[in-house]
Formats: sequence, structure tokens, C-alpha cells
Amino acid sequence: MTGQEDFVPRARWRAWLLNRFVLVPAALALIAALWNGYVALHDHGLVTGRVVDAAGRPVAGATVVLWVLEFTTYVEKSRATTGPDGVFTIHDNPSHNIQLAAEKPGVGRSARIPVRLYFRAEDLALREPLVLEGGG
Repeated sequence: MTGQEDFVPRARWRAWLLNRFVLVPAALALIAALWNGYVALHDHGLVTGRVVDAAGRPVAGATVVLWVLEFTTYVEKSRATTGPDGVFTIHDNPSHNIQLAAEKPGVGRSARIPVRLYFRAEDLALREPLVLEGGG
């Protein structure tokens, strides 16, 4: 025996396993599984952020409104009130295409911020605060 009898079956198995017709579907299945796992862990509909005044100070008691896209128009879905640190949390975002704005009488209102999410009810933490301006 020369030892090559054992080598041939392993070489065929390895060649089959490393074939592009096996590797590409396996890689796609792995990517799909990882994405679905990520979605399952991040689809609670939470939207969090901060509201500050024009000077950058937190605004307590501001009202934050969430609008969701329904067919052709945005409809108000829910409201939240900021805490003493200016932080708000909305618990029931059902959509992937939303808008947010904040307002407090005597302090001002923010611009309406459009937000596009990757999937429905994706959890979101705003990177930039909603800034109240205008004193209205």
C-alpha cells in the first residue's frame, strides 16, 4: 500500500465541500439565520432619545410625538413625556417608516425628524437629541 488509497476519498470529500455550489448556499443560509436572530432580539418597538433646548440643556416635561406612515400619509401613533433628564421612551412603534417631533409650551418645538428603519418595530436609540427652538 502506498497510502494514496486513503487520500483519494478525502480529497473528493474536501473538493465537494469546498465547491462553490455548496459554499455559496451555506453562506447565504448562515447570513439569513444571523439576520433573523438579530431581528428577533431587536423588534420590540422601542424608540428612545433625548430632548434638549436651544442651549443644549435637557427639557423635562416635553411631549414627544411619533407618527407612522399609513399608505400615503403620516398618522400620529403615540406620545411620550420626557423625564427630568430629558429622556423619553416610546414603547409601541409598529412601523419601519416613522417621524418624531417634540414640543413644550414656553420652550419651543423641534423639527419633525424622519426616520427610516431596516425592519418593522426595530428598536431605535436616537443618536442626536431633538432640539426645541422658537420659544413657542
